[in-house]
Amino acid sequence: MNYPVVIVGGGLAGLVSSIELARRGLSVLLIERKSYPYHKVCGEYISNEVRPYLENLGLDLEALGVATITDFQFTSPKGSALAAKLDLGGFGISRYTLDEALYKLALKAGVYFQLNTIVQDIRWLGEGFEIETSDGTYQAEIVIGSFGKRTRLDKQMNRDFMEKESPYLGVKYHIAGDFAKDLISLHNFKNGYCGMSAIEDDKYCLCYLTERSNLKETGSIPEMERTLLGKNPHLRTIFETATFLYDKPEVINEISFAPKKAVENHVLMAGDTAGLITPLCGNGMAMAIRGGRMVAQAISGYFTDHHSRSLLEKTYQTGWQQEFATRLRVGRTVQQFFGREVLSELALGFFKMTPPLLRMVIKATHGKVLTKN
Repeated sequence: MNYPVVIVGGGLAGLVSSIELARRGLSVLLIERKSYPYHKVCGEYISNEVRPYLENLGLDLEALGVATITDFQFTSPKGSALAAKLDLGGFGISRYTLDEALYKLALKAGVYFQLNTIVQDIRWLGEGFEIETSDGTYQAEIVIGSFGKRTRLDKQMNRDFMEKESPYLGVKYHIAGDFAKDLISLHNFKNGYCGMSAIEDDKYCLCYLTERSNLKETGSIPEMERTLLGKNPHLRTIFETATFLYDKPEVINEISFAPKKAVENHVLMAGDTAGLITPLCGNGMAMAIRGGRMVAQAISGYFTDHHSRSLLEKTYQTGWQQEFATRLRVGRTVQQFFGREVLSELALGFFKMTPPLLRMVIKATHGKVLTKN
């Protein structure tokens, strides 16, 4: 029950870091509250910045049926539209498919899994950790926290961002219909915006972020979609013509984009647990993958080179800030112009007149192409 590394949460960052560490010869336990495969609220678009890395990791993306994304569209609540080419481009794949593929790679690499298990507490004991779960207690020298956007564990650890209530609600569907396969679109509506892009098997991910006040005002998700999202003619067409493949949508509450720390109480945070980029930037999945690789590299150095916890934490915190802080800051700044009826219209007109600035914003929320493991 004692491991060099325990990973709490089996999303993209947790799975990638587990594969990297196991392949470096470390004994790794990953604890996940669900079992694979499962759906989660996510935009399901990945920038090509991490495609070579994923393929080097062992994923056959073509065999998984990814959709190739080359173009971007932005619409205002009134229906005005702006189109642009994506310099790097990306691909679409559901978390249901991608997470399961990474899970299989992790099993092959020798990662130990404890699935359908809830982590109740992570206690720092001075030289290591004790992880209390619904299925027993584990000890670890290093703990990676990759347990998502906002959880009970964040509150137990007294993380600063938990002190402020977040107004955001996320909703996701998978749909089918006659839509462009090479396009990621971002459609604005009052107090929110909705992203859509193709994924595998001729399906599309439709995922939107809004304020809970919209739901309170309209009384239900279907009514909110009809009366508020439907005011944007592009969204109205989607909701009226698409075939919805879920009985009900995936929903998540209190999504926080506030700054977070990459190290809390000696736990190394990765993925959304370390920092969440606004969905309009469409790059959270790529960041989680990069973050998983980064935390694994830092931990590998700890075990092979120096065995200094203070150096590990400082190196990781500094590297994380250098890699992601600017992206997150740009995302939070740009978000202020979206979901606002007048401001989004003005932003659309401005970027139409200044295409180089639009490319600069897109570039600022992406990283360099990652090629090696």
